[in-house]
Amino acid sequence: MPQPPRYKQIVDRFADDIRNGRLKPGTRLPTHRQLAAREGLGLVTATRVYTELSAMGLVSGETGRGTFVKETTLARELGLDQVAIASDMVDLNFNYPALASQADLLRNALRQLSSAGDLEALLRYQPHGGRARDRESVARHLARRGLEISGDRVMLVDGAQHGLATTVMALLKPGDVVAVDTLTYPGFKMLAEAYRLELAPLPAAGAGPDADALDALCKRRRVRALYTMPTLHNPLGWVMTASRRRQLASLARKHDFFIIEDAAYAFLADDAPPPLAVIAPELTVYVSGFSKNVATGLRVGYVAAPPEWVRKIERAIRVTTWNTPGVMTAIACGWLEDGTVERLEAQKRADASMRQVIAARALGRLKRVAHPASYFVWLPMPEDVRADRIAAALAEERISVSMAEPFCTSAHVPHALRLALGSVDAATLEQALTRVADVVGRYAY
Repeated sequence: MPQPPRYKQIVDRFADDIRNGRLKPGTRLPTHRQLAAREGLGLVTATRVYTELSAMGLVSGETGRGTFVKETTLARELGLDQVAIASDMVDLNFNYPALASQADLLRNALRQLSSAGDLEALLRYQPHGGRARDRESVARHLARRGLEISGDRVMLVDGAQHGLATTVMALLKPGDVVAVDTLTYPGFKMLAEAYRLELAPLPAAGAGPDADALDALCKRRRVRALYTMPTLHNPLGWVMTASRRRQLASLARKHDFFIIEDAAYAFLADDAPPPLAVIAPELTVYVSGFSKNVATGLRVGYVAAPPEWVRKIERAIRVTTWNTPGVMTAIACGWLEDGTVERLEAQKRADASMRQVIAARALGRLKRVAHPASYFVWLPMPEDVRADRIAAALAEERISVSMAEPFCTSAHVPHALRLALGSVDAATLEQALTRVADVVGRYAY
């Protein structure tokens, strides 16, 4: 029986050593040149060995540092590909912030809805972009955030993720280049993959993407859109300055691309500059919803767009869901009208601020990146500490965290953790974050 090619034998030997624990997670492997000399291979063939091991998920190459054995015992839920977290895990992976009073709010809303005169109408198809009065409710809500638009420019969708999807479907086509932050929202990454968009990562420069890098990119490539989170960036928590927003708007006009403004967490920053949709209304699609400021189960969101794009996005809504669920929309808009959403937003800003205080206390001297009123912390690892080993050690202690990979759009993935603060009670949060600090300290010091 013919033997496999020699490089394949080397791949199999490495794989067996990694899977059987003879090569421990975090082990630095020989350089490509060292491997070539040791095994009598050409440099290209040695590189092929590591490429295949990387494709198998067994090693990772890090620019300037080398090739390392990856932690292979991580549970699947330590990324952001699925919501299911084991019932005995402390969830610092996903954010679903809720207040104790919200269940009673839902009970009262359902009682009020049951006596509404138009209840039967909610059982029928709705207009694709929502009923006119519901669109006006959202428009009034946006006006309180500084975005003055008419209701006919607002479309109701099944959550902000659906809003992003319908925007992509309506305005982009496969192969289009979309500029994004080097670290960005994983949901948009998945959309780009599904719709075969090319993401062009932009380095950060302070609180926002590097405008000079975007200008240079647009001179090299035909950029069709910029996806950005100017107010409460996920995962870094920045709030972009007014001057940076004006720079991006100016570049959009100069290079003829449009802007997708994701405002899912914008309600947490109550002193932010005006949205990009105010600065460049003719080029910006503004997307948000009620998952974070009200409840994740309330799958209602909205898209505000320039008039000439409204019909295109409405067609995408029709293709995907036809319309938002009438009952959910009625509850959401009722809460907009009676001030419930505004009250919940204020309470959640206070709740998030309290949790950031807990994080500062529990994480101690560890470097962290966060907005003082956000529901997440970005935790860069100390030098030579590997995030996958930390995540695996925490998983053994039944604490679920996310690593940087789901957020990263560049080839170099930093060693960092993203800690969600909004899914457990305060006491559990402090205990879990204290354990995070202890585990990182164990490997770093």
